[in-house]
Amino acid sequence: MEIRRATTVDELSAAEHLFDNPVRPEWAERFLTTAGHHLFLAYEQDAPVGFVSGVETVHPDKGTEMFLYELAVAEPFRRRGTGRALIRTLAALAREHGCYGMWVGVDTGNDVALATYRSAGGKDDGTCTVVTWDFG
Repeated sequence: MEIRRATTVDELSAAEHLFDNPVRPEWAERFLTTAGHHLFLAYEQDAPVGFVSGVETVHPDKGTEMFLYELAVAEPFRRRGTGRALIRTLAALAREHGCYGMWVGVDTGNDVALATYRSAGGKDDGTCTVVTWDFG
């Protein structure tokens, strides 16, 4: 397995099967060119099999932390360490960028995701509830 940072819309389009929805070129371009936005792709034999995306968030009194936005691994490549490797790659980048920490929101019943995040060194502190707004 090889992990590479995504730098082009074509790379994201080639990995479209990993995303929830079709890749929109204008959104992909905006993501790739916005400072603090990161996406790494995992490859097996030059085929994309997983990705992790993260966004740096900055606050005047807290500094910078990494929000792990999304993680996906194609079904045949799960339980092989791909997700863990992607998370660790994003965490290493966060450290390089001076982030004081990294976080992710997970549905409480998503045991597979929770196990993956924990295996990559994450800890569930039990103190977070995510409140969302839907503007769509």
